[in-house]
Amino acid sequence: MAHRGRLVAQGVAVGLVALLFLLLVWALVTDAGGDLAEAAARGERPEAPDFTLERLDREGELTLSSLRGKAVVLNVWASWCLPCKEEAPFLEQVWREERARGLVVVGLDAKDFRKDARRFARRFDLTFPLVFDGPGDVAADRYGVTGFPETFVVDREGRVLEVFVGGITAAEDRARLRAAVSRALAT
Repeated sequence: MAHRGRLVAQGVAVGLVALLFLLLVWALVTDAGGDLAEAAARGERPEAPDFTLERLDREGELTLSSLRGKAVVLNVWASWCLPCKEEAPFLEQVWREERARGLVVVGLDAKDFRKDARRFARRFDLTFPLVFDGPGDVAADRYGVTGFPETFVVDREGRVLEVFVGGITAAEDRARLRAAVSRALAT
């Protein structure tokens, strides 16, 4: 009888392990947190996940929701990323041209060192707000960023209009970003 009870217990244990494994696979495949890029591509305008992060460009913190009422270009970058270096001057140009109309470009540095990020900002004369997400938790967990750079255009209501995966270096991508910024400013 004890032998039979042990076999039943082992069977239940194996069943639970199998169930946990299936749940893990399901979570990875379905991306339970939602994919902002796919939702934006379908025209759903998902809400941009809020965050509060340490500033790199000055003392203090920046909370994304504090920018509500302004259009935001949220650029996720790292100092070691080659396409990030190529697009940085363009993002600075967009910031300087459109900030008087209510645009804020926010650079979210992730998977990087503060010192390297600040050196990058000085090298490219970046004047827009910069925040530090050292381990990349906000970028990965809230925004689903899987590579660098990724850029999110957020309207005045805090909704993601468009997502750019990879560098904004080609002329057509730059034109698309400018069009998305115009739409975000118009809301």
